[in-house]
Amino acid sequence: MPNTTQKMTFEEYLAYDDGTDRRYELVDGELVEMPPEDRINSKIALFLLAKLLKVFSEERLCYKDTELEVSGSLVKTRLPDLMLLSEELAAILGDGRGTITREMPPPELIIEVASPGKSNEERDYRYKRSEYAARGVVEYWVINPKDAHITVFSLEAGFYEAAVYTEQMVIQSRFEALRLTAEQVLKRGRSEP
Repeated sequence: MPNTTQKMTFEEYLAYDDGTDRRYELVDGELVEMPPEDRINSKIALFLLAKLLKVFSEERLCYKDTELEVSGSLVKTRLPDLMLLSEELAAILGDGRGTITREMPPPELIIEVASPGKSNEERDYRYKRSEYAARGVVEYWVINPKDAHITVFSLEAGFYEAAVYTEQMVIQSRFEALRLTAEQVLKRGRSEP
């Protein structure tokens, strides 16, 4: 780990390599290690990835492997569970490091599967909500397996409007491939006809 008494710059973060396969987000100039996901979280994200792959090329989809620079009091990065890139952003990103900087267009969609815990929920529903809105992400999902609901945030005039979906409610998404019931997503697709 780097010197913890001094904050990292974004450039230092991009150059940082601790020789392991650990994944980090840069929060207020400090590396925050991302813990392994719960299996249910990964299954839900994989299920949605499979749905999106039926409509979009794999070059436009990022599954836990591409970070997004966001604005905050200090430079920050986020490592979303699933992202859909525009064709323009996919071309810009190419095959280099999976970092979407603030100079690049925003992703079209970000999906996060919330892990249990108050700090995780605050991060997904509060901080990421404002960060992704400021970045211009048109649609942002927070899937909460523990409480069995999905919140879809749609960008309207620079702010997110939230809609909550449970059980048999059909999710209203701008992406037809994701017009599923909340139950289909939360059950990882096992209840599909």
